[in-house]
This record gives sequence, C-alpha cells and structure tokens, in this order.
Amino acid sequence: MTYSEMLVARISSLCAEKGLSYYKLEELSGVSLSTIDNIVKGKTKNPRIITLHKIALGMDMTLAEFLDIKEINTFSFDE
Repeated sequence: MTYSEMLVARISSLCAEKGLSYYKLEELSGVSLSTIDNIVKGKTKNPRIITLHKIALGMDMTLAEFLDIKEINTFSFDE
C-alpha cells in the first residue's frame, strides 16, 4: 500500500466511523470539496501538511491522532 493510499483509507474510514460525508467534512474542516475529492480519488498523491491538519481538526482530532495508524507509522520511504 502506498502512503497516498493509506491517507485515503484513513480519511474514508474516519468519515464512515463518524458518519461524515465529504460535503460535511468540507464544512467542518474548511478544506474545499475539490481538494478532498482529489485526495480521495488519488489525484493528489502528497497533500500538504496544513491540508491534513485542517482535515484532522474537522474530524475533531489532532494531526497526531489522525496520522497515528499502524501502516503509516511503519511505512518506509526507502522502498
């Protein structure tokens, strides 16, 4: 799994868990729907940290909580 795919999976699973549509996430995070859509569809492979921070805050999480998943914590960029 690529780093980008891990972020997509994280956003998708958290939205499902919290009952959020991408429209609602846009409203809560201040990140445009087109940006969220580009991340989720894999068009944006490396979103900026500020974008991920806003998404995390929109989900009522810190950035650290948002990125605290096993796959990302053990990901190697050397491969």
